Amino acid sequence: MKLIHLSDLHLGKRVNEFSMLEDQRYILRQILDIVRAEAPDGVLLAGDLYDKPVPPAEAVALLDEFLVALAETGTRVFAVSGNHDSPERMSFGGRLMEGSGVHIAPAYRGETEPVVLTDGHGPVYLYLLPFLRPAQVRRWFPEADIRDDSSAVAAAVAAMGADPAARNVLVAHQLVLGAERCESEEVSVGGTEGVDAAVFDSFDYVALGHLHGPQRVGRDTVRYCGTPLKYSFSEVGHRKSVTVVELGEKGSVTVRTVPLVPLREMREVRGSYDQLTFRGFYQDSGLPECYLRVTLTDEEDIPDAAARLRVIYPYLMRLDYDNSRTRAAGVESGAERVEEKTPLELLEEFYLAQNGQSMGEEQRAFAKGLMEEIWGDER
Repeated sequence: MKLIHLSDLHLGKRVNEFSMLEDQRYILRQILDIVRAEAPDGVLLAGDLYDKPVPPAEAVALLDEFLVALAETGTRVFAVSGNHDSPERMSFGGRLMEGSGVHIAPAYRGETEPVVLTDGHGPVYLYLLPFLRPAQVRRWFPEADIRDDSSAVAAAVAAMGADPAARNVLVAHQLVLGAERCESEEVSVGGTEGVDAAVFDSFDYVALGHLHGPQRVGRDTVRYCGTPLKYSFSEVGHRKSVTVVELGEKGSVTVRTVPLVPLREMREVRGSYDQLTFRGFYQDSGLPECYLRVTLTDEEDIPDAAARLRVIYPYLMRLDYDNSRTRAAGVESGAERVEEKTPLELLEEFYLAQNGQSMGEEQRAFAKGLMEEIWGDER
């Protein structure tokens, strides 16, 4: 059985105020070509199909266009909502769409019934698990000891009752411990730390969404496929791709990737203003057609530098300086970015600054629980 694993389309996303819709439409058409060439038994969409819970109309139209095109290939589609999606909005009309082979996980209600696929080796049980926070799971399992992400997902997985002797596939959108993150990913609320990969031991393949870098976690068959496009400069070194999974008999799983080529590449370039505006530097570089982060090394700020550089580099997204002044200020020396801290860490720093002492364990636990309660049902 052949499956194609995708996630984190983030349709409607803006990167440094540039709309990515044109790039997303381009890459989705490329993905459709791959689907037609591979002829899989199913396409797995592991969450964050939209960039916002209430997406712009253009993003909704693009997803609709993509799902219709997938259905026209005769390929079944299996999708879950991510932390950027609204599960209620995502699953609206889901029962009607199943008639076209498009299966979208409903909002979590304490149980997950598998979709059963069949090939020459017998059945494959496919489970769809939308993004979960501990507060959402506690609602359905009030007697369970649910303290964090890992125990919450463990409770949801246990309730599935998956037979470890059967072939099982899980589509989920969670942060798994040990995976590498990048700056375009949303920091979790409430300070929850992620899911232990051992929670997924009963599954032959786990199609994960949430992290933007393609990678395995613990074993080859617990995988993030990554985003189809680069959404931050921390992803410049990523090689974006589509993940193709083939299941043979129980215990036999092969994974390979098919590379994706974007409409516009994302690159970083540095040098003085004179160097970067010298025709001999940029004319054959391809840089004017790329999304760019430019770092100027001039000691003095160049007046109106961004506007002047965009005459040559129309897709300039970010302009930085690296010189003696910025290095002295710590701007380019790897100073910690505020957005990389969780809300709980920021609250702890604020408490320390205000009170001259750190939060106690009881205060920290109360704050963490309150954050989960406030944000747990927020979509």
